[in-house]
Amino acid sequence: MDTMRDRFCTVAGTLLDEDPRLAVVLAVISVDRFKDAAQAHPDRVIDVGIREQLLVSAAGGIALTGLRPIVHTFASFLVERPFEQVKLDLNHQGAGAVLVSAGASYDVAAGGRTHQAPGDVALLDTLDGWTVHVPGHPDEAEALVRHAAADGDRLVYVRLSEQANRAPRPVAPGRFETVREGRAGVVLAVGPMLDAVLAATEGRDVTVLYASTVRPFDAAAVRAAVGRTAAADLVLVEPYLAGTSAPFAADALADRPHRVLALGTRREELRRYGSAPEHIAAHGLDPAGLRARIDGFLHA
Repeated sequence: MDTMRDRFCTVAGTLLDEDPRLAVVLAVISVDRFKDAAQAHPDRVIDVGIREQLLVSAAGGIALTGLRPIVHTFASFLVERPFEQVKLDLNHQGAGAVLVSAGASYDVAAGGRTHQAPGDVALLDTLDGWTVHVPGHPDEAEALVRHAAADGDRLVYVRLSEQANRAPRPVAPGRFETVREGRAGVVLAVGPMLDAVLAATEGRDVTVLYASTVRPFDAAAVRAAVGRTAAADLVLVEPYLAGTSAPFAADALADRPHRVLALGTRREELRRYGSAPEHIAAHGLDPAGLRARIDGFLHA
């Protein structure tokens, strides 16, 4: 199976052929994957070099000319390093763009802290108006990139990961899907966390919701699912900073007594190098770690 990043590069090249309004803006990362597209559309495939602040500022300027930029690099270089430009040159200027990251939280774990971005979605949550897609499979990534490219002049973040579920789910941007129903509580699995959540809750009487789009947060689906359970218990399982979606869940359930357990990467930095699976396990996001914490919460 190709990776989400592989699929994105292929799809973005095709979209350039289909829509003359689109442009791809790069900062060296993945530039080799756009060689054919750059030859076909030299004025709409732009590599600014290792200048991530310029990457975002250029995208803002391109958007103000009427084009729709698709901006791509690793998450830490796309959201964290140029955050001031995201805030000023996109949000403040009212310039729409599609930011497509690779690397997720720990895909490039051996690259060290500079290449890790577990806080990217939480950081974007400090700004208004962002749609955030977190696909769990390359097929979902393709569908969501296509949707983002055609989404008018909106600000859209598509978070790609090498971690993927075995099978794709239907994509309905802004809607959470019910994968399994139960009475003892609700577990919301975001993007590539679905397979681990299904394994962790196997044999448990819980509802499993799936989200490939987390902003906007589907409050109606959460309210309905929690309302069908015996206890108003909700577990959030996100592949980035734990608690990122907790305020949105609290708002969704504000009028009823409830409990929320927020699982994700811990704030504590793992000060060692290792593989992505090792980081996932260390944060308790593998099936065994999830099972222990979900069971402990629901039976408390």
